[in-house]
Amino acid sequence: MIVEEMMKTDLVTLTPDHTIAEAMKLLDTHKIRHIPIVNDLHYVVGIISDRDVRDASPSILDSNYTSALLSEPVRMIMQTEVITAHPLDFVEEIASIFYEHQIGCIPVTKNKRLVGVVTERDLLHTFIQLTGTNKPGSQIEIKVENKAGVLAEVTSLFGSKRTNILSVLVYPDVDERYKILVLRIQAINPLISINTLKENGYEVLWPKLPEMT
Repeated sequence: MIVEEMMKTDLVTLTPDHTIAEAMKLLDTHKIRHIPIVNDLHYVVGIISDRDVRDASPSILDSNYTSALLSEPVRMIMQTEVITAHPLDFVEEIASIFYEHQIGCIPVTKNKRLVGVVTERDLLHTFIQLTGTNKPGSQIEIKVENKAGVLAEVTSLFGSKRTNILSVLVYPDVDERYKILVLRIQAINPLISINTLKENGYEVLWPKLPEMT
């Protein structure tokens, strides 16, 4: 999946000259946590988060409290080193950026202009879709040899039983000679699939049925 398929295009933006008070109002009204800051050409020049606004807002417990601080422009608090993505970037690459830089929002630009945003929530929703956990079904984990063609061999067994596969994930085993296949199938009772796998010599790691231990 690419970024273009998951990004939000109904954008809420501000310019550097808008006030902190205006930013506070937009964050609250739209129930969002980040606002890209753009110039007249719609180029991204900064970004602010609810934390930036919260840190900049004076406390009512402060004896020097003054609402005048809220009239300051957002350019005073915006982050100017903005990490951006392209609509054709892969979701996996974006996930890596979120993790590596510990950020919560990435503006998406095309020809330097802002065309969308991706948030941690969008990424989580996409992961749920990709893994099929938003649909009724069962998860099966299988330990297989780390060799070419093994995935095709396993999925053909599900096809022979006319069992629909919702998603497939592959991750390495501690022993490099093996890998783990995680399949989510469109079946509430996975027993038939588990028995088929066992009959064909595959080790099922999950679910752990009593007769399998």
